[in-house]
Amino acid sequence: MASVATGVAPTPLRRSKLAWLFHDGFVVVRRNLIQSVRVPESIFFSLVQPVIFVLMFAYVFGGAIPIPGQDAADAYRQYLIPGIFGQTVAFAAAASTVGLADDLHKGIVDRFRSLPMSASAVLFGRTAADAIQQIGVLVVLSITGFVVGWRISNGVASAVLAYLLLLLFAYTVAWVGAWVGLHMPNPQTASTAGLIWLFPLTFLSNAFVPLAGMPAVVKTIAEWNPVSTLVLACRELFGNPTGIQQDLPGAPWSLQHPEAYTLISCVIVIAIFSVLAVRKYRRTTG
Repeated sequence: MASVATGVAPTPLRRSKLAWLFHDGFVVVRRNLIQSVRVPESIFFSLVQPVIFVLMFAYVFGGAIPIPGQDAADAYRQYLIPGIFGQTVAFAAAASTVGLADDLHKGIVDRFRSLPMSASAVLFGRTAADAIQQIGVLVVLSITGFVVGWRISNGVASAVLAYLLLLLFAYTVAWVGAWVGLHMPNPQTASTAGLIWLFPLTFLSNAFVPLAGMPAVVKTIAEWNPVSTLVLACRELFGNPTGIQQDLPGAPWSLQHPEAYTLISCVIVIAIFSVLAVRKYRRTTG
């Protein structure tokens, strides 16, 4: 039976601006996740790289790096895995940088502009999708860690909190990566710019070596580096060796309260770079 046209316009959905932001943002999240699944090569290499780091540090450097206060043969492997976790989620920023620069270069962002959607939703979708993708990476890394001897010794609840903290950090640095990506003229440049600031951020930390052996200036930087406190918080929550004594007189507040310092750092960075990224996005696409 043929439909009868009534001539009545459909009633538009009534949502607040915040509700539309989340609705449009989740649509972009879904789009980015589907896009990543359709490129299995990128998923494969994003999983292989951190696994190589685990195997290389565990079997090549592990015997040469002592952990203060730990004499067990597998002490470094217990110490290492949370550091690999921290480095891996920090590198989520590079995915945001390259992904956003690629969307700008291909004109995908221009298509978003033609739709009645919030500019913030595009960036929210990109950063959230890049953080969500880290779940699979953390699962693979955890399995690899168990294979090389890493164990969770502080209960399931604390481990869940550690994983949530890692995902929050991934989301945080993704906003920094998005801001960097908006300044890049093409994906090739973005692939370099997205990594160049991450190497000092992750290696000037306690991710791979204890702080005790560092020069004074480098040690001070590492003590206040959010990557160091993220990794330290995860080691405490997982029940792994920390390599430091936070209760010593004069220990910085960041090391005495790594969970709180990491959370505060994430909130501050998101507050700053979400505003900067949205402002740059509007200027770039306006």
